[in-house]
Amino acid sequence: MAELSDHAQDGPADDWPVRPETGLALNRMGIFDWDLEQSHLHLDPSALEVFDLRPEEFDGDPETLARRVPPAEGQHLDGMVAQALKSGGTTYGAYFRIRRRDGELRWTHTQGSVRRDASGRPYRIIGVVRDATQELGDLAARSDHETGSRGGTGVVARTTTALALARTVHDVIDVLRSTHELGSFESSSMVMGLLEAGRIRLVAEGPEFMPGSRYTRIDDREYPMSDAVRTLTPRFIESAEEFAASYPRLWDHVRRFGTTSAAYLPLIAQARPIGALGLLYSGRTGFSSDERNLLIALGSSVAQSVKRAMLYEQEKDLAEGLQQAMLPRRVTDVPGAHIAVRYRSARDGQDVGGDWYDVIPLPGGRVGAVIGDVQGHDTHAAAVMGQLRIVLRAYAAEGHSPATVMARASGFLHELDTDRFATCTYAEIDLATGVVQLVRAGHMEPLLRLADGSCRRVEVEGGLPLGLSAEFGEIEYPVTTTDLDPGQTLLLYTDGLVEQPGSDLDEGLGALAALVREGPPDLQLLADRLCAAVDERGGEDDVALLLLRRRAHADAPRAGRRLQQHVAPNDPEALTEARQLIRAAVRAWGAEGRADEIELVADELMVNALMHTDGGAVLTVRMLTAPERRLRVEVADSSSALPRRREAGESAVSGRGLLLVDRLADVWGVEPRGQGKALWCEFTVPPRGPRDA
Repeated sequence: MAELSDHAQDGPADDWPVRPETGLALNRMGIFDWDLEQSHLHLDPSALEVFDLRPEEFDGDPETLARRVPPAEGQHLDGMVAQALKSGGTTYGAYFRIRRRDGELRWTHTQGSVRRDASGRPYRIIGVVRDATQELGDLAARSDHETGSRGGTGVVARTTTALALARTVHDVIDVLRSTHELGSFESSSMVMGLLEAGRIRLVAEGPEFMPGSRYTRIDDREYPMSDAVRTLTPRFIESAEEFAASYPRLWDHVRRFGTTSAAYLPLIAQARPIGALGLLYSGRTGFSSDERNLLIALGSSVAQSVKRAMLYEQEKDLAEGLQQAMLPRRVTDVPGAHIAVRYRSARDGQDVGGDWYDVIPLPGGRVGAVIGDVQGHDTHAAAVMGQLRIVLRAYAAEGHSPATVMARASGFLHELDTDRFATCTYAEIDLATGVVQLVRAGHMEPLLRLADGSCRRVEVEGGLPLGLSAEFGEIEYPVTTTDLDPGQTLLLYTDGLVEQPGSDLDEGLGALAALVREGPPDLQLLADRLCAAVDERGGEDDVALLLLRRRAHADAPRAGRRLQQHVAPNDPEALTEARQLIRAAVRAWGAEGRADEIELVADELMVNALMHTDGGAVLTVRMLTAPERRLRVEVADSSSALPRRREAGESAVSGRGLLLVDRLADVWGVEPRGQGKALWCEFTVPPRGPRDA
């Protein structure tokens, strides 16, 4: 106790035992508290120091920290956290690197504890973060000591393991730089060049980079990298004197950095050179036989990783090019609508998907809007997407109903030599009346932004995805009809816009609806804002987005334009759509006062045409404005036989059609037309306002 009293004289009595936060801070460990529901992250001062951030630089947004982490490692860390959240795990831990403000990469370790509510839903993560550079450096040094050789097989093994996670050439360079900065190579600098069109292009260089040497020819004997690629053998420069004698031009530049030796290793994959790796050393000379063998093994491992990364990037570029070629280069201007479309490819490290959009101008002031997503992320998905887009456009242009368009597209996909399916939503919008017919094949439900900025989900009855519905014989897709008033915006999108790590679909849709409500009124700016939100949270899937806003009355198709619908025989769905068209025209043109009469007469004319002729019928509705406002309904068929009005007995079940038309319409008649005829009737409707009058 006396000794304790003596020591207590050196500091305050309440300094023992040490407080947890003090102990953590003294060991460079910080605490974080992540509110998943509010997407807010708190860092204590020690955690801010680990990330090399000043308090005023951090706003609590996790994306602010993401900018400090190299993309490949950020993706790995995101995946680990997402896996812990989705699998029901309670803890996770990971090593990753951060880039400090001076550009230095330092290793960091984080460990988190996931808090969940009574239902198991994660709502918070509490954890620690610490600088692990010294720890890993000591581990590397101890491993090298145990191998008994400089660099050792442990360096090659660790580097090879790290390279296995690299998917792009940039990822490979990041791994090599990280390993080099930990001292594993014991070199002072690293350079790497790749072979392109007979020249070597530097893709990574140290401070010794000499201006004008970004590109060098293979036959240029003034550079050791060219010698290594040309001869396919390593070039070991064992002393400063040898460097000066062999490559005087390069030596005049690198001598100022204290270079005393170097090793240039050809990168050979599939028996062909693809580039070279150079390691420059200060304060050492010569290479033992073991050191040479280890460096050659390192070069072989790097070459295989670079080749794999190059093939991945080539395939990704091919898939992106194919996908971009399949998407429309520009969206056709559609009278009566403002349209914005966006396609955002997955972030680096992800393959290309089969997301697509399309806008299809249709006769009669109508427009088709398509959004879809083919299963998979590869060139095959992109190819299937292109074929589906073409057939959907063709079926819609042929005049088929939305349900028929979707059913035929499903049959087409089923008959393709593929095991892929696709989700899709097809909307056919009549811009004169605002009537929207929606068909959904396993896809996300659309959103509707109202003129006041509020946003709601449009409930659309759905069917099976394209391909699967034909597989299981369920190709009848239900049609949902809704209204799109002037100033309202229909949003069609793929799942990449709403998927968020650790959140379910409803939460993602809620977040999207909030973004739409708070977004700018300008359609193009709104589309940019929605895609930017995906970038900010590091979305890992493709995104396709289509926004369509119906213009105000002044810009929309005016009264006097006609609406037309083909009604096929033995097609109850077509008859239903024609009735919806009439109802929409009555509402859009202010004829609600005579809605029942107009709908009843039009229905009678259509049914008569289908019952008493061999072909289908064409319904035309138009508003006549002179000398008075009259809504005119025409039903044309291919029969030249003129109808006769006859008196029906009390017990007769038919024969009263024309009598009904005569009693309800203000005027009606029959017009012979070539090989057919058209029955028409007109209804006087009151003027809607000064402009209509």
